Amino acid sequence: MKIEDAIKDFINYCIFEKGLSDKTKLSYENDLKLYLDFLNNRYIYDVCSIKSDDIKDFLKNRHDEETSTIAHNLTVIKNFHSYLLKEKIVLSNASEFIERPKLKKSLPKSLSIEDVDVLLDIPLKTPFDYRNKAMLELMYGCGLRVSELVNLEITDIDKNNCLIRIMGKGSKEREVPLGEYALYYLDLYLEKRSLLLKNKSCNKLFLNNHGIGMTRQGFFKNLKSILLMKGLNPDVSPHTLRHSFATHLINRGADLRSIQEMLGHSDISTTRIYTKVSDETVIESYNKYHYRSTKE
Repeated sequence: MKIEDAIKDFINYCIFEKGLSDKTKLSYENDLKLYLDFLNNRYIYDVCSIKSDDIKDFLKNRHDEETSTIAHNLTVIKNFHSYLLKEKIVLSNASEFIERPKLKKSLPKSLSIEDVDVLLDIPLKTPFDYRNKAMLELMYGCGLRVSELVNLEITDIDKNNCLIRIMGKGSKEREVPLGEYALYYLDLYLEKRSLLLKNKSCNKLFLNNHGIGMTRQGFFKNLKSILLMKGLNPDVSPHTLRHSFATHLINRGADLRSIQEMLGHSDISTTRIYTKVSDETVIESYNKYHYRSTKE
Protein backbone atom coordinates (compact mmCIF):
# COMPACT_ATOMS: atom_id res chain seq x y z
CA MET A 1 0.00 0.00 0.00
CA LYS A 2 1.31 3.47 -0.88
CA ILE A 3 2.39 5.50 2.14
CA GLU A 4 0.32 8.55 1.15
CA ASP A 5 -2.83 6.41 0.82
CA ALA A 6 -2.16 4.77 4.18
CA ILE A 7 -1.76 8.20 5.78
CA LYS A 8 -5.14 9.34 4.39
CA ASP A 9 -6.80 6.20 5.74
CA PHE A 10 -5.12 6.67 9.11
CA ILE A 11 -6.26 10.31 9.40
CA ASN A 12 -9.84 9.30 8.53
CA TYR A 13 -9.65 6.53 11.13
CA CYS A 14 -8.49 9.05 13.76
CA ILE A 15 -11.30 11.45 12.89
CA PHE A 16 -14.20 9.00 12.79
CA GLU A 17 -13.06 6.36 15.28
CA LYS A 18 -10.98 8.39 17.75
CA GLY A 19 -12.81 11.72 17.54
CA LEU A 20 -9.69 13.68 16.59
CA SER A 21 -10.16 17.45 16.90
CA ASP A 22 -9.48 19.75 13.93
CA LYS A 23 -6.38 21.13 15.63
CA THR A 24 -4.93 17.66 16.34
CA LYS A 25 -5.84 16.47 12.84
CA LEU A 26 -3.82 19.34 11.34
CA SER A 27 -0.91 18.52 13.65
CA TYR A 28 -0.98 14.85 12.60
CA GLU A 29 -1.15 15.78 8.93
CA ASN A 30 1.83 18.13 9.23
CA ASP A 31 3.97 15.55 11.03
CA LEU A 32 3.11 12.77 8.60
CA LYS A 33 3.72 15.04 5.59
CA LEU A 34 7.28 15.59 6.85
CA TYR A 35 7.64 11.84 7.37
CA LEU A 36 6.26 11.08 3.89
CA ASP A 37 8.60 13.56 2.18
CA PHE A 38 11.60 12.10 4.02
CA LEU A 39 10.72 8.54 2.99
CA ASN A 40 9.98 9.52 -0.61
CA ASN A 41 13.38 11.20 -0.83
CA ARG A 42 14.79 7.78 0.06
CA TYR A 43 12.72 6.22 -2.73
CA ILE A 44 10.48 4.51 -0.20
CA TYR A 45 6.89 4.62 -1.41
CA ASP A 46 5.25 1.55 0.16
CA VAL A 47 4.48 1.09 3.87
CA CYS A 48 5.86 -2.46 3.78
CA SER A 49 9.27 -1.06 2.79
CA ILE A 50 9.66 1.16 5.88
CA LYS A 51 12.30 -0.11 8.29
CA SER A 52 13.09 0.87 11.87
CA ASP A 53 16.33 2.53 10.72
CA ASP A 54 14.35 4.79 8.37
CA ILE A 55 12.34 6.12 11.32
CA LYS A 56 15.49 6.61 13.40
CA ASP A 57 17.16 8.49 10.54
CA PHE A 58 14.07 10.68 10.14
CA LEU A 59 14.29 11.63 13.81
CA LYS A 60 18.05 12.31 13.53
CA ASN A 61 17.31 14.54 10.57
CA ARG A 62 15.09 16.62 12.88
CA HIS A 63 17.92 17.33 15.34
CA ASP A 64 17.54 21.12 15.02
CA GLU A 65 14.01 20.95 16.43
CA GLU A 66 12.98 21.13 20.09
CA THR A 67 12.98 17.79 21.93
CA SER A 68 9.23 18.14 22.53
CA THR A 69 8.64 18.56 18.78
CA ILE A 70 10.67 15.45 17.94
CA ALA A 71 8.82 13.52 20.67
CA HIS A 72 5.52 14.59 19.13
CA ASN A 73 6.74 13.53 15.66
CA LEU A 74 7.58 10.09 17.01
CA THR A 75 4.27 9.75 18.86
CA VAL A 76 2.35 10.39 15.64
CA ILE A 77 4.59 7.98 13.70
CA LYS A 78 4.11 5.29 16.38
CA ASN A 79 0.34 5.74 16.23
CA PHE A 80 0.47 5.49 12.44
CA HIS A 81 2.50 2.27 12.46
CA SER A 82 0.34 0.76 15.22
CA TYR A 83 -2.67 1.44 13.00
CA LEU A 84 -0.97 -0.27 10.03
CA LEU A 85 -0.34 -3.39 12.12
CA LYS A 86 -3.84 -3.36 13.64
CA GLU A 87 -5.37 -3.21 10.14
CA LYS A 88 -3.00 -5.98 8.98
CA ILE A 89 -1.56 -3.72 6.28
CA VAL A 90 1.93 -4.64 7.53
CA LEU A 91 3.22 -7.73 9.32
CA SER A 92 5.26 -5.91 11.97
CA ASN A 93 5.46 -2.49 13.63
CA ALA A 94 8.67 -0.77 12.47
CA SER A 95 8.39 1.83 15.25
CA GLU A 96 7.74 -0.56 18.15
CA PHE A 97 11.18 -0.54 19.79
CA ILE A 98 12.13 3.08 19.10
CA GLU A 99 12.32 5.00 22.39
CA ARG A 100 10.94 8.47 22.78
CA PRO A 101 13.45 11.22 23.60
CA LYS A 102 13.43 12.10 27.29
CA LEU A 103 11.61 15.35 27.95
CA LYS A 104 12.48 17.71 30.75
CA LYS A 105 9.21 18.27 32.59
CA SER A 106 8.85 21.90 33.50
CA LEU A 107 6.52 22.75 36.34
CA PRO A 108 3.56 24.91 35.32
CA LYS A 109 3.58 28.49 36.52
CA SER A 110 0.72 29.71 38.67
CA LEU A 111 -0.42 32.96 40.21
CA SER A 112 -0.48 33.52 43.95
CA ILE A 113 -3.92 33.84 45.53
CA GLU A 114 -3.12 37.51 46.17
CA ASP A 115 -2.36 38.10 42.47
CA VAL A 116 -5.57 36.30 41.49
CA ASP A 117 -7.52 38.65 43.78
CA VAL A 118 -5.85 41.67 42.14
CA LEU A 119 -6.55 40.32 38.63
CA LEU A 120 -10.20 39.61 39.36
CA ASP A 121 -10.83 42.98 41.01
CA ILE A 122 -12.41 44.58 37.93
CA PRO A 123 -14.63 47.67 38.41
CA LEU A 124 -17.93 46.99 36.62
CA LYS A 125 -18.80 50.01 34.49
CA THR A 126 -19.23 48.93 30.86
CA PRO A 127 -20.76 45.74 29.37
CA PHE A 128 -17.19 44.75 28.45
CA ASP A 129 -16.17 44.96 32.11
CA TYR A 130 -19.01 42.61 33.04
CA ARG A 131 -17.95 40.21 30.27
CA ASN A 132 -14.25 40.26 31.20
CA LYS A 133 -15.05 39.77 34.88
CA ALA A 134 -17.33 36.79 34.13
CA MET A 135 -14.78 35.21 31.76
CA LEU A 136 -11.91 35.45 34.26
CA GLU A 137 -14.06 34.20 37.14
CA LEU A 138 -15.14 31.22 35.03
CA MET A 139 -11.64 30.43 33.78
CA TYR A 140 -10.10 30.51 37.25
CA GLY A 141 -13.14 29.10 39.06
CA CYS A 142 -13.55 26.12 36.73
CA GLY A 143 -10.00 25.53 35.44
CA LEU A 144 -10.99 25.95 31.80
CA ARG A 145 -8.76 25.92 28.75
CA VAL A 146 -9.11 29.14 26.75
CA SER A 147 -10.58 27.21 23.80
CA GLU A 148 -13.20 25.72 26.13
CA LEU A 149 -14.02 29.16 27.53
CA VAL A 150 -14.59 30.89 24.18
CA ASN A 151 -16.57 27.94 22.77
CA LEU A 152 -19.11 27.95 25.60
CA GLU A 153 -22.71 28.47 24.58
CA ILE A 154 -25.54 29.83 26.73
CA THR A 155 -27.10 26.36 26.97
CA ASP A 156 -23.89 24.96 28.52
CA ILE A 157 -24.65 26.69 31.81
CA ASP A 158 -26.86 24.72 34.22
CA LYS A 159 -27.65 27.33 36.87
CA ASN A 160 -30.15 25.10 38.69
CA ASN A 161 -27.51 22.49 39.48
CA CYS A 162 -24.56 24.96 39.52
CA LEU A 163 -22.73 23.08 36.76
CA ILE A 164 -21.04 24.02 33.53
CA ARG A 165 -20.86 21.61 30.59
CA ILE A 166 -17.49 21.61 28.81
CA MET A 167 -16.55 20.14 25.44
CA GLY A 168 -12.86 19.36 25.89
CA LYS A 169 -10.06 17.85 23.83
CA GLY A 170 -11.06 15.02 21.52
CA SER A 171 -14.73 16.07 21.84
CA LYS A 172 -14.82 14.68 25.39
CA GLU A 173 -17.61 16.21 27.44
CA ARG A 174 -17.35 16.85 31.17
CA GLU A 175 -19.24 18.78 33.81
CA VAL A 176 -17.51 21.10 36.29
CA PRO A 177 -19.02 22.65 39.45
CA LEU A 178 -19.86 26.32 39.13
CA GLY A 179 -18.83 28.30 42.23
CA GLU A 180 -20.88 31.09 43.77
CA TYR A 181 -18.53 33.84 42.60
CA ALA A 182 -18.50 32.60 39.00
CA LEU A 183 -22.27 32.11 38.96
CA TYR A 184 -22.95 35.53 40.51
CA TYR A 185 -20.82 37.44 38.00
CA LEU A 186 -22.07 35.30 35.13
CA ASP A 187 -25.62 36.33 36.01
CA LEU A 188 -24.59 40.00 36.06
CA TYR A 189 -22.95 39.62 32.64
CA LEU A 190 -26.01 37.89 31.16
CA GLU A 191 -28.09 40.90 32.12
CA LYS A 192 -25.74 43.07 29.99
CA ARG A 193 -25.10 40.55 27.17
CA SER A 194 -27.89 41.87 24.94
CA LEU A 195 -26.03 45.20 24.75
CA LEU A 196 -23.14 43.39 23.01
CA LEU A 197 -25.31 41.47 20.53
CA LYS A 198 -25.89 44.52 18.30
CA ASN A 199 -29.25 43.12 17.10
CA LYS A 200 -27.54 39.91 15.92
CA SER A 201 -28.20 36.30 16.82
CA CYS A 202 -25.36 34.34 18.46
CA ASN A 203 -25.43 31.34 20.79
CA LYS A 204 -21.89 31.86 22.07
CA LEU A 205 -21.87 32.81 25.73
CA PHE A 206 -19.16 35.46 25.46
CA LEU A 207 -19.32 38.08 22.73
CA ASN A 208 -16.79 40.50 21.31
CA ASN A 209 -17.36 44.12 20.30
CA HIS A 210 -18.76 42.96 16.92
CA GLY A 211 -21.59 41.01 18.53
CA ILE A 212 -20.15 37.60 17.66
CA GLY A 213 -18.32 34.94 19.67
CA MET A 214 -15.11 35.95 21.44
CA THR A 215 -11.97 34.41 19.94
CA ARG A 216 -8.91 32.99 21.70
CA GLN A 217 -6.86 35.89 20.35
CA GLY A 218 -9.43 38.42 21.53
CA PHE A 219 -9.47 37.01 25.05
CA PHE A 220 -5.66 36.91 25.20
CA LYS A 221 -5.51 40.56 24.10
CA ASN A 222 -8.03 41.58 26.78
CA LEU A 223 -6.17 39.61 29.45
CA LYS A 224 -2.88 41.27 28.52
CA SER A 225 -4.50 44.70 28.78
CA ILE A 226 -5.93 43.92 32.25
CA LEU A 227 -2.57 42.55 33.47
CA LEU A 228 -0.78 45.73 32.38
CA MET A 229 -3.43 47.92 33.97
CA LYS A 230 -3.13 45.99 37.25
CA GLY A 231 0.68 46.06 37.25
CA LEU A 232 0.85 42.25 37.09
CA ASN A 233 3.25 40.16 35.00
CA PRO A 234 2.15 40.70 31.36
CA ASP A 235 3.55 37.26 30.44
CA VAL A 236 0.75 35.56 32.37
CA SER A 237 -1.23 33.50 29.85
CA PRO A 238 -4.82 32.24 29.92
CA HIS A 239 -3.38 28.79 30.71
CA THR A 240 -1.74 30.24 33.84
CA LEU A 241 -5.21 30.68 35.33
CA ARG A 242 -5.94 27.00 34.69
CA HIS A 243 -2.66 26.06 36.39
CA SER A 244 -3.52 28.36 39.29
CA PHE A 245 -6.93 26.70 39.67
CA ALA A 246 -5.30 23.26 40.03
CA THR A 247 -2.40 24.39 42.21
CA HIS A 248 -4.61 26.25 44.68
CA LEU A 249 -6.93 23.24 44.98
CA ILE A 250 -3.97 20.93 45.66
CA ASN A 251 -2.58 23.33 48.26
CA ARG A 252 -5.90 23.30 50.10
CA GLY A 253 -6.09 19.49 50.17
CA ALA A 254 -8.29 18.66 47.18
CA ASP A 255 -8.33 15.08 45.89
CA LEU A 256 -6.09 14.53 42.84
CA ARG A 257 -8.68 12.37 41.06
CA SER A 258 -11.32 15.08 41.43
CA ILE A 259 -8.94 17.67 39.98
CA GLN A 260 -8.22 15.31 37.08
CA GLU A 261 -11.96 15.11 36.33
CA MET A 262 -12.42 18.88 36.50
CA LEU A 263 -9.41 19.59 34.28
CA GLY A 264 -10.45 16.93 31.77
CA HIS A 265 -7.10 15.10 31.85
CA SER A 266 -7.35 11.62 30.33
CA ASP A 267 -4.28 10.45 32.29
CA ILE A 268 -3.81 11.23 36.00
CA SER A 269 -0.02 11.44 35.48
CA THR A 270 -0.70 14.78 33.74
CA THR A 271 -2.53 16.02 36.84
CA ARG A 272 0.10 14.66 39.21
CA ILE A 273 2.57 17.39 38.16
CA TYR A 274 0.61 19.78 40.40
CA THR A 275 1.65 17.82 43.47
CA LYS A 276 5.25 18.69 42.55
CA VAL A 277 4.30 22.36 42.37
CA SER A 278 2.79 22.06 45.84
CA ASP A 279 5.88 20.26 47.19
CA GLU A 280 8.12 23.03 45.84
CA THR A 281 5.93 25.63 47.54
CA VAL A 282 6.23 23.80 50.87
CA ILE A 283 10.03 23.58 50.58
CA GLU A 284 10.30 27.24 49.58
CA SER A 285 8.15 28.31 52.53
CA TYR A 286 10.17 26.18 54.96
CA ASN A 287 13.48 27.59 53.72
CA LYS A 288 12.16 31.12 53.85
CA TYR A 289 10.40 31.12 57.22
CA HIS A 290 11.87 28.44 59.48
CA TYR A 291 14.59 30.01 61.59
CA ARG A 292 16.69 26.82 61.64
CA SER A 293 16.31 25.95 57.96
CA THR A 294 19.79 27.29 57.15
CA LYS A 295 22.99 27.45 59.13
CA GLU A 296 24.49 30.92 59.16
